[in-house]
Amino acid sequence: MSDPEDLTARATVVVDADPDQCWRALTDPDLVAEYFFGTKVTTDWEVGSDITYSGEWEGKPYEDRGKVLDKTEPLLLVTSFFSPMSGKENVPENWQRVTYRVQPIDGGCRVSVEQTGNDSVEATEHSSSNWQQVLDGLRKVAPKA
Repeated sequence: MSDPEDLTARATVVVDADPDQCWRALTDPDLVAEYFFGTKVTTDWEVGSDITYSGEWEGKPYEDRGKVLDKTEPLLLVTSFFSPMSGKENVPENWQRVTYRVQPIDGGCRVSVEQTGNDSVEATEHSSSNWQQVLDGLRKVAPKA
């Protein structure tokens, strides 16, 4: 049973692909667009670099931002994230942290995501559900990467 005060969104999937394929699925903009709600990702994935996530959601264009905070290819990617659609002020305390982990296992790898900085249990559950959809899509894309 999880702690009801834990506001970290989590999702995990087992992928029939090796860690390098999972990494490509996480970082190749063309592959990301296939499973991440059509989002266009722009970055060079170097630590300290900016990330832009753009697209259209429910008929409205968006442009979210982030930075690459840490990277150990092909096992770990940590980014910050801010969406103006959140309605919050663009200040450091309103940015979220997203950690992607790729763990080799027999027959493939386990890919997990954790997103901190959620405001409520409801927001955390919503983010967890969205991340699970994203990872379920990655599961289909990664073996072809």
